Amino acid sequence: MDAGETVYIVEDDESMRTALARLLRATGHAVQGYDSAQSFLAAFDGRWAGCILLDIGLPGMDGMALQERLNDLGCTLPIVFLTAQGDIPASVRAIKAGAEDFLCKPVEKERLLGAVERALARHRRDAHALGARRALAQRFAGLTAREREVFALLITGALNKQIADKLGNSERTVKAHRRAILDKLGVRSVAELVLIDSQLSAR
Repeated sequence: MDAGETVYIVEDDESMRTALARLLRATGHAVQGYDSAQSFLAAFDGRWAGCILLDIGLPGMDGMALQERLNDLGCTLPIVFLTAQGDIPASVRAIKAGAEDFLCKPVEKERLLGAVERALARHRRDAHALGARRALAQRFAGLTAREREVFALLITGALNKQIADKLGNSERTVKAHRRAILDKLGVRSVAELVLIDSQLSAR
């Protein structure tokens, strides 16, 4: 487990919450427990790293409703659902909405720990990808307005001469813009510019 990662347990059954916390701490995980969706939301911080162990049958706002609310908030913490009912339709909805796993209580120790490790690994991958997209967007923001116009034409496959005619520049000027774009974005080819455009469009 990486430093700063926490497993957030949202479970109204105090004995279950305590047992889960004890197991996870014994295996080296930092843990924080909450007895309701409302108490979790009151404390939630979008900068948190880790994952959520979430009971589906919470009183008041249930686990599915909390998942929906967290999705609306842009929460990136993967969710592992826990349920005593073994509700298959609910598990399908949860997975489709982005849950990492759906476990029926009582859950085997190894299965629980495996699900938590997968959720934590997923969060690390997602955080890394998000950081890379933000860095790319920052570099793209450093392009001038004219460079962005040239970029937009380059990714369509337009040649330097065609871009020059389109923008009313000399071909030499377009070549200079092209070199500047490649340098600023840290790439070597138009093919890589096309990839950058797809990554920026996916934000």
